[in-house]
Amino acid sequence: MNRHFFSSALSAEFAVSRRRKVAPALWVGAVVLGLTAAVWVGKEIERQRRPADAIFVLGGHENREREAAKLAAQHPDLPVWVSSGSPEGYVKRIFQKSGVSLERLHLNYQAKDTVSNFTTLADRFRAQGIRSVYLVTSQSHMNRAYWVGEIVFGSRDIALKPVTVAAGAAECPSKSIRDVLRALVWLGGGKTP
Repeated sequence: MNRHFFSSALSAEFAVSRRRKVAPALWVGAVVLGLTAAVWVGKEIERQRRPADAIFVLGGHENREREAAKLAAQHPDLPVWVSSGSPEGYVKRIFQKSGVSLERLHLNYQAKDTVSNFTTLADRFRAQGIRSVYLVTSQSHMNRAYWVGEIVFGSRDIALKPVTVAAGAAECPSKSIRDVLRALVWLGGGKTP
């Protein structure tokens, strides 16, 4: 009986002692996590406040290119990048009709899908000092494009400013999940599956 009493007393003392050691570690961890989050939020706010350095259009529908041409007419100093859009001659006519100089227009046909729209240009944009872009795509495509862009362009410290175009039916959430995972794989190894 005495042995059981001493054993219980030692167990209770050990539990109190252990709580005394763990509690400060939890507080330190919470403070470090809070400070890290505050720094990240501050950097993200600064990143989002940057003025756009370019207009970036995800191909797939001529309405996106028309909207980008209107935006380019409003921002005459910004270069325009169209990633895997309509055929070259057609895209050029859209921009010319809006009064946009073709010298500002950059067409990239390397991309095969949403993820490669970003991965084929991320390093080029970074090298050219592009740190913020107007992202032009359909409303139905924007969620997926935005999350993929945040991963790929965000890894190069390039901010996105979404500009949506009303077109298309809602996308299946599984496409977003798949492409976000592909973007993360690219981030880890530089290639997309």
